[in-house]
Amino acid sequence: MRVVLDTNVLLAGVATQGICQGVITECLQHHELITSVPILEEFSRHLLGKFKMPSGLARETIAFIRGQSLVVVPAKIPPEACRDSTDLMVLGTAIVGAAQYIVTGDKDLLVLERYQDVAIVTPREFHQFTHKD
Repeated sequence: MRVVLDTNVLLAGVATQGICQGVITECLQHHELITSVPILEEFSRHLLGKFKMPSGLARETIAFIRGQSLVVVPAKIPPEACRDSTDLMVLGTAIVGAAQYIVTGDKDLLVLERYQDVAIVTPREFHQFTHKD
């Protein structure tokens, strides 16, 4: 599957042990990660700012995610597609990358449930879906 991980999932996955870390690991091992420069830039800003990660480690983390992902240029999405215009880049990344899933904790995206052919799910929902027995 092709999967876009929203910035909040990436941040939680590298900053804490838990479901988001597991989702990142699952995607790295079994799926194709799709990302874009705007997502990586937002990720970097938060790692350096909010999370106070040393710049060298932040660069390594970004380089690792970039190296494990297909990096696309997000499609232009109409502003009325979602409540928060900063989320348009996530939708645009998923569309260009032909993703099946956007994994996010962002309520403004989650309320959509789906955008075109892309399911929008929480980390827990994605984890449960990929671990059905």
